[in-house]
Parts: sequence; structure tokens; C-alpha cells
Amino acid sequence: MKIRSVRANNRRKAFEVTTAARRLVFPFARLEMPPTPDDPIALVRVDRELGAEGFTYTLNSGREGTVHIEDVLEYNQDPDHLRDLLLYRLTLEAQKRIAATPLARREIIRRLATSPTQFYRLLDQTNYRKSIDQMLRLLQVLDCEVDLVVRAKSA
Repeated sequence: MKIRSVRANNRRKAFEVTTAARRLVFPFARLEMPPTPDDPIALVRVDRELGAEGFTYTLNSGREGTVHIEDVLEYNQDPDHLRDLLLYRLTLEAQKRIAATPLARREIIRRLATSPTQFYRLLDQTNYRKSIDQMLRLLQVLDCEVDLVVRAKSA
């Protein structure tokens, strides 16, 4: 996800990050080097070296910090980002299980009733076009039990 613009809002004590789809906030308190009254933010800009997927801020003292869009999405609990994170974790677990299973890959593909191409797409952790259903089906073939646990956030 690309950042179109970013600006510091000292009244809200947060950055306002604008993407193609929406505007997100990221509080100063979550920064590695938060600004202080003695050392406020002097400059904030979209970082082109990160491919517009992050922004860099500079304090009056000259110290710099960088924030990636992943941190902003995680703070705002973007549902698409959380889904992608779940898919990533399920894919890594499937990769580990396939490395450890005595089943041949052809047998796994046969049990999934899919093509080899689709099977390898499921194992690609950078592919977010697959569904969670497909990953659960793969883990079931690998004799895994997946439990989804919902709990209150800890403070």
C-alpha cells in the first residue's frame, strides 16, 4: 500500500497518513523517538526510498525516524492487513508441515483435488489472493487441527 501524503498534527499528537483508500492516524507515542516540547517535529515526508510505503520524520535536533505503512495499518487494525497477516502465518505453518510430512507432494495435491500450480500458489507466502478456506483445507490434508481463538485484548 502506497502513502500519498503525510502530515504531523500537533494538536492530536499524531501523524495523518493518506493512502489511496483512506486516511489513517499514527500517534507520536508509538514512535521510537517521539517529539518533545523541547524537540518538536521539524519535517515529515513520504519516503521514496521505501517505495512510498513509509514516511520519515525529522526532529529539530536533527534526529530522524522512519515509520513503515505496516506499523500504521497494524495500529489502526485494518481488516485487510489482519487477514493478510493470518494468511501469512498459516502459509508459514503449512510450509513447515510439508517439510516434515512423509506424504509425497503428489499425494497432497491429489487429496486437495487441485493442480500442482495451485498447490505451489498456496505455499507462496507473498500470494494474498488465496483464501483462508484453501489454507485450512491444506492444513487438514497435512493432519493439522486449526483452532481459532478469540480473546479480549490485554491492556
